[in-house]
Amino acid sequence: MFSHTTRSSHLNRLQSEPFDLLVIGGGITGAGIALDAASRGLKTALVEKHDFAFGTSSRSTKLIHGGLRYLKQLEFGLVREVGSERAVVHQLAPHLVLPEKMLLPLYEKRGFGSILTSFGLKLYDWLAGVKPEDQRKMLTRKQTLKSEPLLQPSDIKGGAIYAEYRTDDARLTIEIIKTAFRNGAVPVNYCTVTGFTYADQKITGATVKDEYGDSSFAIRAKTIVNAAGPWVDELREADNSKKGKRLHLTKGVHIVVPREKLPVKQAIYFDVGDGRMIFAIPRDRTTYVGTTDTTYDGSKEQVVASKPDVEYLVDAINKTFQGNALSISDIESSWAGLRPLIHEEGKSASELSRKDEIFESATGLISIAGGKLTGYRKMAERVVDLVIGKYFEDRKLKRCYTASIPITNPGFSSQSEVESFKRKFPEVGPVINYLVHTYGRAAEQIIANSSNKDLVLAELEYCLDNEMVLSASDFFIRRTGSLFFNIGRMKSSIEPVLTVLKSQLSWTEDKVLAERQRLKDSIKLSGEFL
Repeated sequence: MFSHTTRSSHLNRLQSEPFDLLVIGGGITGAGIALDAASRGLKTALVEKHDFAFGTSSRSTKLIHGGLRYLKQLEFGLVREVGSERAVVHQLAPHLVLPEKMLLPLYEKRGFGSILTSFGLKLYDWLAGVKPEDQRKMLTRKQTLKSEPLLQPSDIKGGAIYAEYRTDDARLTIEIIKTAFRNGAVPVNYCTVTGFTYADQKITGATVKDEYGDSSFAIRAKTIVNAAGPWVDELREADNSKKGKRLHLTKGVHIVVPREKLPVKQAIYFDVGDGRMIFAIPRDRTTYVGTTDTTYDGSKEQVVASKPDVEYLVDAINKTFQGNALSISDIESSWAGLRPLIHEEGKSASELSRKDEIFESATGLISIAGGKLTGYRKMAERVVDLVIGKYFEDRKLKRCYTASIPITNPGFSSQSEVESFKRKFPEVGPVINYLVHTYGRAAEQIIANSSNKDLVLAELEYCLDNEMVLSASDFFIRRTGSLFFNIGRMKSSIEPVLTVLKSQLSWTEDKVLAERQRLKDSIKLSGEFL
């Protein structure tokens, strides 16, 4: 079981057994590497100093998309790779990676013209291998305004519809972690790497502090991969190997408003007139908008939206859409995340490449940074190929086959199967949409368990038993997304959830008080700009 009740046995294994590979970082990149390595036959451990998906991997735009904007930067290889990967990830988890037709309005006085856009989208479809039925469709001005009546009509000259995919980044990461565990990996959250061990100037392991149990121990590993996202350079410094290229952190901010405040009919990708492109994406009872792209040098532990960030997005919305003007007071929640990009001298935040890069130190530490959520599987393949080629070439290990490993167990085989499954539960009402797209087939177990308890507590029970939940924030932020997309439900559930966690995790009253305060702080920080 991947449960809080089995965490101690996982910690015992980390301390007592030698590993082929230790992955540091429980975001999408580390999760993908752990799954790839374990499925090929490497004995793999993973440690994360916070909760899984704590950093960048719960704070993206939540799209599995091909990176249309990177055509402008002539990064054709990146567009080809992540574009083709969209369909792969959708096939692996069709309940979690959902097709999303995107409207791209074209304007008279900003952005690209119709001919250039048509050519660019055709190239995009070709590079990404998009199926004919999903390939771009160019629209007239009249068709564009009919497709989205909320658009300000004055400057519209046409539009285009093209295919993308929407996901829940944190849920995707958690499911990949669980899949890595089923394939033999030992992933543990709340374990901070405090240093490395060496023999003959080669890295042989790491010293780790268990933040939950407040103990320290050593992990022995033949190879170590640093996939710590924004913290990659800190670990390179601990290894005395931060030389040459370095990270350039950029911040992306998103805001969430009630659907009635921005009732777009579909997802829209629009030009705001300063070279920046922004998404407005409907999701259940909300619409979320983002993202910004600014250089960041503040605390990596607490990244929040600032008032200028939010004002920028609100102003962009009001310039693009008609109706009652949106105000800051309409915002229900927000999130801000960091992109761990590779620094390029003279380039602004938005000009930096999203390509991933691998750094190898003289001690043997392998670090990976950059990249996109969509490309996690190919990034993992490159890293594991490197690890096997350098250290395990003499072993008969499998080639990468993560393209055929379903991310959930049992999983769905298609989108139509997802829809058929949802129709089995008419008594649940509209909430079935949220449950299935969050938990997949496990929604049935949660619904059954909710017959004698509140639905939120049935979700909590499932997450405690299957998803290594150790705090209320783990549940409300990264397992359910309630802080972002249903903050009212979160507020009404805090006390019942804390009561269950106190009982299940044997918390003291002081611990309950601390957890309650942490939730209040999270709610405040999501609206700190007000």
